[in-house]
Amino acid sequence: MISRIDHISIAVKHYEKARHFFQHIFGAIAGAGDINHEKKYFWQIFSLGDLSRLELIHPTGPKGLLEKYLGNKDGGVHHISLQTPDIQKARQKLEDHGVPYFGYNEYGDFWKEIFIHPRDAFGVLIQIAEFNPDDWLDKSKILPKKQKWGLEKTETGCTLSVAHPGGGKVKLELTAAQIRQLIQELDQYC
Repeated sequence: MISRIDHISIAVKHYEKARHFFQHIFGAIAGAGDINHEKKYFWQIFSLGDLSRLELIHPTGPKGLLEKYLGNKDGGVHHISLQTPDIQKARQKLEDHGVPYFGYNEYGDFWKEIFIHPRDAFGVLIQIAEFNPDDWLDKSKILPKKQKWGLEKTETGCTLSVAHPGGGKVKLELTAAQIRQLIQELDQYC
């Protein structure tokens, strides 16, 4: 039902301060972002390292989605987003097990979601969504479409980048000896 944790969403009152913190101190790379005019908040995805992601969400006006949540605090973990390959199967699994959910939304063919309230999920708001994670990442964090791997020469060997099924890519630093060993092992299996 669940492919992986996609990201942790952090609600913040001071977006620029939070963005600076994650980008300049931790090296986060900004990906997709947009304003939800109806619910009055801005969201932006950030990549950390090869496979970790977080989302910053920030109110854009009064009486929006985040007003009550932020209340008298500057920020906090708002929800955990889990990726599913099939939102309808996920809904059915929840129904079969008596787990209530709410907020079913479809945004075109690129994002389908439901939520489980914290009272039904041990104090955590859970978002379950069906999507292609590469659609939300900065282009530097993904390989070109249909490419499964890429190589870059280094002084001691190469960097092998491999497309990750959860979106993005994983980088492996290989020495010349490790490359030769990998070639030998691939020859044995292919």
